Amino acid sequence: MAFTRHSYTFQPDKFGSGRVIPDSSLTVFRLGPRTRPPPKICRRGHHHRNIPPSLKGYTAPLLTNPHPALRDSDSVERPKMCGILGLLLHDPLSTQTSAAGTELAEGLSLLQHRGQDAAGIVTCGSGGRFYQVKANGMVRDIFDAQAVAGLKGWMGVGHARYPTAGSSAQAEAQPFYVNSPYGIVFAHNGNLINTASLRQFIDAEAHRHINTDSDSELLLNIFANNLQKTGKFRINEEDIFTAISDLMKTCKGAYASIAMLAGFGLIVFRDPNGIRPCGLATRAGARGGTDYLVASESVVGQGLGFHGWDDVKAGEAIIITRNKITRRIVGQPEVLAPDIFEYVYFARPDSTIDGISVYRSRMAMGDLLAETAKKELAKAGLNVDVVIPVPDTSRVAALQCAQHLGIPYREGFVKNRYVGRTFIMPGQSQRRKNVRRKLNAMPMEFAGKVVMLVDDSIVRGTTSKEIVQMAKDVGAKKVIFASCAPPIRFPNVYGIDMPSRHELVAHGRTQAEIAQEIGADLVIYQTLEDLVQSCRQFNPSIQEFECSVFTGKYVTGGVDERYLEHIEKLRNDNAKAKKLHGKVQEQEFLVEGCSGPMNGSDSLIGLSNHSPKVGPTAMPSPNDMVGLHNSWYGS
Repeated sequence: MAFTRHSYTFQPDKFGSGRVIPDSSLTVFRLGPRTRPPPKICRRGHHHRNIPPSLKGYTAPLLTNPHPALRDSDSVERPKMCGILGLLLHDPLSTQTSAAGTELAEGLSLLQHRGQDAAGIVTCGSGGRFYQVKANGMVRDIFDAQAVAGLKGWMGVGHARYPTAGSSAQAEAQPFYVNSPYGIVFAHNGNLINTASLRQFIDAEAHRHINTDSDSELLLNIFANNLQKTGKFRINEEDIFTAISDLMKTCKGAYASIAMLAGFGLIVFRDPNGIRPCGLATRAGARGGTDYLVASESVVGQGLGFHGWDDVKAGEAIIITRNKITRRIVGQPEVLAPDIFEYVYFARPDSTIDGISVYRSRMAMGDLLAETAKKELAKAGLNVDVVIPVPDTSRVAALQCAQHLGIPYREGFVKNRYVGRTFIMPGQSQRRKNVRRKLNAMPMEFAGKVVMLVDDSIVRGTTSKEIVQMAKDVGAKKVIFASCAPPIRFPNVYGIDMPSRHELVAHGRTQAEIAQEIGADLVIYQTLEDLVQSCRQFNPSIQEFECSVFTGKYVTGGVDERYLEHIEKLRNDNAKAKKLHGKVQEQEFLVEGCSGPMNGSDSLIGLSNHSPKVGPTAMPSPNDMVGLHNSWYGS
């Protein structure tokens, strides 16, 4: 289908409102009140300040033809546990092709387990022009051949977002974008814990506008403001490292981030505790030089033919251009503490994170769980006939546990792979129904047997309860439920959208009470010491892991009862249900708004989607016309 790409320019007027001027015609829209004038923009979209040396001679990113879309402004939850990806190709001919976009889409498919709610890719082509496609949905559905064909350029950033009930607005899909300074695209995995003070700073002092409730957009604007403070027409690597160093002093929490500077290169950094994973790999370029890949997990590098995987160090910043790569530790020295839940559940088993094989760590979890199971089973006077995993994450540990115990291992559940994970479903009744759609028990493996089910963890207990009941429904004599992780009693504040404490089945309950709650005859938990040992033995240099969901001790500090109550208010099922129906309480918006210019953080404001899947083809709204739009269109 034929389409036309145009460029647009935003012009402020003396009243503080604005208008968007297409090159071929004039369309005027009111964009709302402002308290200060926005950056000056010339007729072709150039900013008059702060152009880095590598952008000299380039045209600033142009605003491509908009596609109208419906906007959901009622979303206030932040996305949790995402996958990030960055790619830079050395081949000069890739500038006008979709080579980078194609590989980014393939790479995101390898990170699909980390994000099943929304996905996005932004590439950078000739003249520093950005091309974007992002939407809610699975990677395979968003990035078909037509979508990828519009993603021209030699480098790009991708993001896969984990489903969070009540936060499915396209506005929160990443990568995010700000046009000043220099044009920055940004993808982030993690969560900040001092967002209130950062929002106050951004509004009152930096005078920048935050358009969503995502702390990823907040982190982007802190970084952009630090760069803009240099006041330079051209910045250098020292300025970038200084900006990230200042960011790490200001922003508390967990973050693995990739920024793309228009026409310049990729910038990567990881929080001083290294809580969220990120690594780097290289390969020979198609016509000489070196291609660079940055991703949340090493499996992406393997899948795309890269080698030499190297984890980004805690507190490290990396600048990657076509000509060179520069690395520097810019954060204050802190203890390296990777999130241990990556090894328990989230990461793919064929990945290696911080020098630890996820697969081997799960094998070790199975061995150590077997030792604990021996003691618990002897104490209860039970003999197990068969060990059955709860698909899929626990398979490796369950097989190892069965071998260690000398008990047969069987696959007793058949999984429907077209139903997503359940602990993030927006209501308990929906979660219960979804478990039955997701798993089917085979009677031949359960009937008349004492069965030990092995799962990676027990969170709410809703899924576990249904699975235990399913086993009993098909004839299991007794059901022992074994968890590769210790009891989860506290919320995660570093990027995993776990329930509030009161929704966690282990909160305030003993092991016997948990067994009664989920209907099991016995519950066996891995000890925290054994869990840590199962990971640390493969990299003894890691002295500490982030284990706050088990201990309530948060490695960054700054997490008090007031903060936990705040996030629990946002996360509990009732709040999520209200948000889904647009019934958001007014106080959730207090002191949240900013009065500065719109920076363009979503598919409608900023880099607008080049996609026919984003909404109707009616007359564009004012939001449709600001910033970059999706790279392809349809009727």
